[in-house]
Amino acid sequence: MVTISSEAVSFDTSRDSCAVAEKLRIELAALGVHADVHHGFGVAVVSVWRELLVWTDGTVYRWWTGHLSWKTGRRLYTAYGVDDPITAARCVAHRREELQRAYPLSEVTPERVP
Repeated sequence: MVTISSEAVSFDTSRDSCAVAEKLRIELAALGVHADVHHGFGVAVVSVWRELLVWTDGTVYRWWTGHLSWKTGRRLYTAYGVDDPITAARCVAHRREELQRAYPLSEVTPERVP
């Protein structure tokens, strides 16, 4: 059995995952897609649309495809390496378009003043 001290493996994954998430957010913005980045506990989440959250641990981007496995009933996820945020952003934007058709924005309701 090999024991490794925590000092030997300590590195700031939250900063790495946050920087990687921010790269995706920038590429999404270039495609006209607004997104927010949230981070903590070594992962970052790019919030894009209802049911579209892109998770990253600094090595890959992951998001739900909207499909379930016919075999297990579990959610199926897409994963892209963080070395190509442009391609990942195009795929996320495509998924967002699918979700926008399924979940369009509601109309603004005028405020009633008594």
